[in-house]
Amino acid sequence: MTLNPALVADATVEVTSVSKWFGQKVAVSDVTCSFGPGLTGLLGPNGAGKTTLLRMLTGLTLPSQGEVLVKGALPRASVDRYREIGFVPEESALYNTLTAHEYVTYAATLSGLGDPGTAADGALATVELSADADRAIGGFSKGMRQRTKVAAALVHDPEILVLDEPLNGTDPVQRAHLIALLAKLAGEGRTVIVSSHVLQEVERMTDRVIAIVDGKLAAAGDIAAIRRAMSHIPYRVLIECNRPRDFAAALLDNDAVSSVTIDDSRILLETTDLIALGTAVSRQARDLDVRLSKFAPQDESLESVFRYLVGGR
Repeated sequence: MTLNPALVADATVEVTSVSKWFGQKVAVSDVTCSFGPGLTGLLGPNGAGKTTLLRMLTGLTLPSQGEVLVKGALPRASVDRYREIGFVPEESALYNTLTAHEYVTYAATLSGLGDPGTAADGALATVELSADADRAIGGFSKGMRQRTKVAAALVHDPEILVLDEPLNGTDPVQRAHLIALLAKLAGEGRTVIVSSHVLQEVERMTDRVIAIVDGKLAAAGDIAAIRRAMSHIPYRVLIECNRPRDFAAALLDNDAVSSVTIDDSRILLETTDLIALGTAVSRQARDLDVRLSKFAPQDESLESVFRYLVGGR
């Protein structure tokens, strides 16, 4: 039996037929998915319902309908359940007059830890902020502020880490640092859920994505599998060769080719059958003595898949 790609076998967080509405506005509609150890990207355009879904996962918001379970229990079932979760909200509000160590120690105290100062030291070391632990947060860069928030979420050593748009506003160096940190945490066996619309960075972090569009589950699984499941949408393939016009004219007669566009030495094809197209291209190149320099699908990236899912929104 094939597992639903939106579900994982070793789930630590389970979402079943969950909806959330605020008055007449439906923010999340009948979403079923699950998350397990490793890193999952939660994708969607602004206003898609990502933040609302994350707040339900962490128990900050109750579903209007359906159920969220964290390790088999409701997020609000007990204080112990909250200790399983670390949450990094999108909002950057921090106590700017506190040092990083004071802020993370405060988070450790709220978590009821016996030695909050030592716990704060460990969390700051994990995010590589030990050298700046005694600096006021108000003087931190965006990336350092984000890492401080991650340290506060990690200070009680949760098994599940939920981050809402942690890459927003960070520069390339800061993003690379955060991506490496999240990959490290996921590699330790934690369940890491990252909400983002920075597609290239998510693609560097993980291959498993849950896509939310208009509050509904639009797609789930690894990127290549999602693209294969979208069989109603033709594949786009880029071909570069020494005689593009002759080659394009010959390929137009093939049933595997839906359309052809020529730009200098580049041919952009659309096809519903990549395998048949590959065979046709190889045969035609041999028959016409055409030298191929490139044959590359153009829409198997996360950005392309996301563009198809979102459409004209």
